[in-house]
Amino acid sequence: MSIEVEVNENDLAEMVEQVWESYLDPEGVSPLIPTYDENQPSEVHSSVSITGSWTGYIVYASSVQAARRAAGAFLAMEPDEVGDEDLSDVLGELANIVGGNVKAMLPPGALLSLPQVVLAPEATARFPGTERISGVYGMWEGEPVSISMWQSRGDNKEGAE
Repeated sequence: MSIEVEVNENDLAEMVEQVWESYLDPEGVSPLIPTYDENQPSEVHSSVSITGSWTGYIVYASSVQAARRAAGAFLAMEPDEVGDEDLSDVLGELANIVGGNVKAMLPPGALLSLPQVVLAPEATARFPGTERISGVYGMWEGEPVSISMWQSRGDNKEGAE
């Protein structure tokens, strides 16, 4: 059985802010503006799973335009120069970076998967047997972006038998 997660919403927000400042907005001119809306729409997403001492997912989701902007910033390209392969690589890397930071805060024994990327509406992404436990939700230059944590329902104390 896995442990209760030790990463809270403030920890996740700090990780996202560090990623934002390091990779997506190093000049500090386009911050992610919090909306606190966990139901905002997304068109693309990437995820990594963590197994072992904790079981769940880290999910990065956004509009296609925000994803292209992120890939452009990450790769030092203009958003309209970003191809689907670039988009997929960067979305996977963003989930991987945040997932690696979450993993580092967990007790030993946590393993991080390779990223999975879906360039389709979030409705196609399902994480059966999980519940969202934390998230950072915002708008980036008018486009929705979210980074959320999903925990296996069997891993929380209330769901344990």
